[in-house]
Amino acid sequence: MKPILEPIHLDQQRTITGFCFAKKNFGTPWHFHPQHELTYIEESVGTKFIGDYVGPYEPGELVLIRSNLPHCWKNQVQQNGQSKSVVAQWDKGIFAKIPELDPIFKMLRTASKGIIFDKKEIAPLIAPFQELPQLTGQELYIRLLTLLAALSKCKYETLSEASFTDDIPTEYGSRMAKVHDFVSTHFNRKIYLKELAGLVNMSEQSFSRFFSKMMGRPFFTFLNEYRINMAARMLLDTDYSISQIGFACGYESLPFFYRQFKKTMGSSPLVYQKNFSPSSTR
Repeated sequence: MKPILEPIHLDQQRTITGFCFAKKNFGTPWHFHPQHELTYIEESVGTKFIGDYVGPYEPGELVLIRSNLPHCWKNQVQQNGQSKSVVAQWDKGIFAKIPELDPIFKMLRTASKGIIFDKKEIAPLIAPFQELPQLTGQELYIRLLTLLAALSKCKYETLSEASFTDDIPTEYGSRMAKVHDFVSTHFNRKIYLKELAGLVNMSEQSFSRFFSKMMGRPFFTFLNEYRINMAARMLLDTDYSISQIGFACGYESLPFFYRQFKKTMGSSPLVYQKNFSPSSTR
């Protein structure tokens, strides 16, 4: 298990890094780092965890994460192809705090909750962003600053309810990384609290308090959100029946699955599938 603090090797000669990621899986666990991060998803679907937020992700998303905000992307196991993204990471304090850049700093403060940008508004900015990994030196610096200035004028929404502005103790983060990995592997079956507590060497009561403090809600509320997001993805990406999907996502009662899906997604599984499936004939 990797430590929660992800080392990003920047120094006085290099304060920005841009890179392309292309592998079968987004393998990095729930982690944080002292740099800001801008991530564009090119290919892959699954679930993203930003602070205390859990929800689906899909190609075309651009997410800005302030320093120290825990995050990870878990791609759906059934997906074909690769998990591809373009990422920019940069040190705090590399841009001068001048009045002309106030909109950028306001956006970065808001990004302590994680923000996702409106796809239509950012469309003209994606190609310049995808070129970042090929740039170096002052060209990279100027391009990033130009992109952030343009993004500060775009519509965006926050993701996490809580702000994360301070370092999380490495021990806490490692525990949460283990929990995230366990849930992504075993969400399709009944999960017992004692399993999670044993996984991180805590009593059940201590684990419940720890998880609620970290994620802002009880573990089983979080697990239900994860399962419903997985079910929603399967409704769009597979040919399974609704009942098959319910059981595959760990629900032993189909009526309960229907109620939870409607509560979370605002519609029944069938209506959701008809409204959002690419093959729908609306």
